[in-house]
Amino acid sequence: MSEPLFVRFWGTRGSLPNAGPETVRYGGNTSCVEVRGDDGTLLVLDAGTGIRRLGSALNGDCQRIDILLTHLHMDHIQGLGFFDPLYTPGKEIHIWGPPSTTMDLRSRLARYLSPPLFPVRIRDLPTHPTMHDVEPGVFEIGCFKVAADFVCHPGPTFGYRVMENGSALAYLPDHEPALCADAVGREPEWTSGFALAAGADTLIHDAQYSVAEYPDHVGWGHSSIEQTICFAKASGVRRLVTFHHDPAHDDHALDQIVEEAYASCEPSCYLVPGTEGFTVEV
Repeated sequence: MSEPLFVRFWGTRGSLPNAGPETVRYGGNTSCVEVRGDDGTLLVLDAGTGIRRLGSALNGDCQRIDILLTHLHMDHIQGLGFFDPLYTPGKEIHIWGPPSTTMDLRSRLARYLSPPLFPVRIRDLPTHPTMHDVEPGVFEIGCFKVAADFVCHPGPTFGYRVMENGSALAYLPDHEPALCADAVGREPEWTSGFALAAGADTLIHDAQYSVAEYPDHVGWGHSSIEQTICFAKASGVRRLVTFHHDPAHDDHALDQIVEEAYASCEPSCYLVPGTEGFTVEV
């Protein structure tokens, strides 16, 4: 019998946390999610500060590690230089992510992994990681099929759908589908990210703002929790994990936002707030 996908959350915040010690339960690290396949294939979704703790927890586990970057905003790559396996000779590291119109992924990452921002250059890493410029479409990594497509967020940004044994995990951590969802006469299929999320067993999705906060942040590339629930309903997902929590929201504020969303939106799927250390089988 095939095993389900195993998913563990190592970082669930957007930007740099500044909410203080009250963030303990939800966590204060930025985006990083571990996905394990039936054959042991390890995918790491984004390389925010949470990836440092993941690297320490691996304890030599996994010969090959694939890191899928949705985009190159600092909160999604800031932990990359502190990922222990990058410095372990013999490890096979693959990094996947979007190029820009003028630079490939390696050149883009080299702007961070080089002085004066970081003391170690990519070319000096003992693992010599392999870089993959992601384009829209489907590709295979170990036991996984991965679908990638551009989503609505400033700069080249991908969402991913990870599939194995009939199960599907959709990962859209920075996403503002509301910018196109209400266009007159537009079908759901035209909504940003819909094809990646449609019918997924679990959707991990940006829910940075409360309903009241969103009007002051239209076009910033993030969603209110109400919009996230509406997107999940339209996509027909079974489970929604809210993600990319605002760094100014402490545990009490996040609890309140979820409670209000339940009361006003009546989610059509199981909803769980993303917290560090949370695990789920897909």
